[in-house]
Amino acid sequence: MTETWRATEKASRRALYLTAAARLFAEHGYNGVSIDDLGVAAGVSGPALYRHFPGKEAILTELLVTASERLMTGCEVILAQSPPGIETLRNLVDFHIDFALAERDVIRIQDHELARLPADANHRVRALQRRYVQAWSEVVAAVRPEFASADIDVRVLGVFGLLNSTPYSARDESGVRVRALFAEMAVASLVRWPESSPP
Repeated sequence: MTETWRATEKASRRALYLTAAARLFAEHGYNGVSIDDLGVAAGVSGPALYRHFPGKEAILTELLVTASERLMTGCEVILAQSPPGIETLRNLVDFHIDFALAERDVIRIQDHELARLPADANHRVRALQRRYVQAWSEVVAAVRPEFASADIDVRVLGVFGLLNSTPYSARDESGVRVRALFAEMAVASLVRWPESSPP
C-alpha cells in the first residue's frame, strides 16, 4: 500500500511539473525559463525537479514526444473502430481539435521549440508526425480516391496548421463556436473539389 501511494504521489508530482513547464515554455519560450522558474511554478525548489528529470531539456523532450505519441495512439484507436470514410475523417478532425484545445500550451511549444530537442527525440517526433500524416492521408484517399496522393498530403498538412491554430482562436472557455467552425472548415478543405477541377 505504501509503495502504491508513493508511486501515485511521484506520478502526480511529475505531472504537475510537466504542466507547469508547458505553461512557462509557452509563455516565455524555452530559453526564457530557468529550473528555478519551473520550481516556483510547481511550488518546490528548482533543484527538487532533478529528482524527476535530468534537466530542462528532458522536460521539453517528454512534453513533445508524449504529445506526438498521444496523437498517434488516438488516431489508431479511431481507425480501429471504423473503416476509412467521411465519418472516420470527421472523428479524426474532432479528436485533433479536442487535443489542441486541451493541450494549448503543448501545441504552442511544438510550433516554436521542436528544433531544440536532442537528435534522437527530434527523430522520434518527426517519425510519429509522418505516420500521423500518412494515416490521415489514407482516410482522405478512401473518401476521394480521385485526388492525387501528393495533393492529399498537402491538404492534410494544411488542415493540421488550421486545427493547431484553434488554441489561438478559441477565446471562450470551451471554444464551442470556434471548434464547430474549425471542424467544418477542416473537413471541407480535405474533401472538396478545387474550383478549377470540378467533378
